[in-house]
Amino acid sequence: MTHPPTSRTVLLLHGLWMPGMAMHWLAGKLHGAGFDTEVFSYLSVADGPDRAVPRLIEAIGDRELDIVAHSLGGLIALQALTDAPQLKVRRVVCLGSPLTGSGAAAGMLHWPMAGAMLGRSARLLREGFRACPTCGAEVGVVAGRVPHGLGALFAGFGSEHDGTVAVEETRLAGVKDHVVVDASHSGLLFSAEAAGQAVAFLRDGAFSQARSGPAA
Repeated sequence: MTHPPTSRTVLLLHGLWMPGMAMHWLAGKLHGAGFDTEVFSYLSVADGPDRAVPRLIEAIGDRELDIVAHSLGGLIALQALTDAPQLKVRRVVCLGSPLTGSGAAAGMLHWPMAGAMLGRSARLLREGFRACPTCGAEVGVVAGRVPHGLGALFAGFGSEHDGTVAVEETRLAGVKDHVVVDASHSGLLFSAEAAGQAVAFLRDGAFSQARSGPAA
């Protein structure tokens, strides 16, 4: 089904150790659904949130837009909304973002060589947030439950996870909606189900069909 073009722009943010081009498949799906798309690239290890967040705030400026972000990108987006609550961001979709803190990141920090791979993003990944920013933006979270990834080497997951992030680590108090799909952490970027849920939330402020409900 073809949908009419929308005046909304969706800004896409990639995760740790990824280039901006990692978001191109998903950007294509959003564009096909009628959204204008832009990709925000940053150096996740060398720069981290200290440099990426101010750049993101500047890139948004006075524009009204939405955000779709993968993993660390979701943390960067929420940090920007925390630091600049005046931003005119309507909705944010976080894909596999460890919003309450990453057990895998915390585990990596016990090993100096592994911890160094997190660079300047280590603290934000380890700590996450206590609650959603009170900035007016609606936040939805898509978590994965296909356990393919190296995160289990450091996290020791005891419940559902996507190979890198536990589903429970994506449940942040104050998010508007939360859904779990059959995808691994990196697979969320190429999942038709995850893309469809992102489109649903951007349009309606809620995920479609069966969903796991708001995080409390």
